[in-house]
Amino acid sequence: MSDFLKPLCVLGLALGLWQAVTAWGWVSPLLVPSPLETLRYLAGAAADGLLAEALLVTLRRLLTGFIMGLTGGVFLGFLIHASLLARRTLGLAALGLQTLPSVCWTPLAILWFGASEAAMYFVVVMGSIWALALAVKNALEGTPPIYIRAARVMGASGWTIWTGVILPAALPQMLSGAKLGWAFAWRSLMAAEIYVAVINQFGLGQLLHFGRELNAMDQVLGVMLVIVLVGVFTDRCVFRPAERYFQRTRGLMWS
Repeated sequence: MSDFLKPLCVLGLALGLWQAVTAWGWVSPLLVPSPLETLRYLAGAAADGLLAEALLVTLRRLLTGFIMGLTGGVFLGFLIHASLLARRTLGLAALGLQTLPSVCWTPLAILWFGASEAAMYFVVVMGSIWALALAVKNALEGTPPIYIRAARVMGASGWTIWTGVILPAALPQMLSGAKLGWAFAWRSLMAAEIYVAVINQFGLGQLLHFGRELNAMDQVLGVMLVIVLVGVFTDRCVFRPAERYFQRTRGLMWS
């Protein structure tokens, strides 16, 4: 069975089980609507443009916040790796702050920036930058010493070792860290959108919030399904090909 058919079979099985549970009345339809009701909501939201507008707003916030967090995380990761003082201060702070739930940054964001786009970006950056910084630092430290010794034997030194040995060796692990940071950015943004109401700039998080307030579980489950599908699409079309490229070019998998 191909890699494309396997996920479809699992998805079909899950949808069938979901439909059976709701059809047999094992759960209240007010709490868990059927897949058909959820798909009916998605079709209606897609037809009137509401879903597409919310998705585009959320993706814009996500990409902007993730790029900001990635840039800051790479800089901090290099700094922590290169400086003993930074390792003992920023490294320790990053280790503690990465465990802090992103929703904890939301009250500060509202107090400092109000109900604005800046508050959204602040939560996304603070929710992802520390994990990204530690991932970059660990990737740089994980370069096998034998690679560096071999490069020095062949006459490389200084900047050449950094650009020709350390960075190429660290890139696969840095990519894994970026993938983790992307997931953290998603979670942070959903927390921000649920709690920070921006007028005329709603996103998927606000749709989740409105669905909860209106007891519209078909809307809640529909938006959750969209978030899952976007995550799967990003992994399959962005991170998975990049990981395979790095593995293939470094002889870690069959070409």
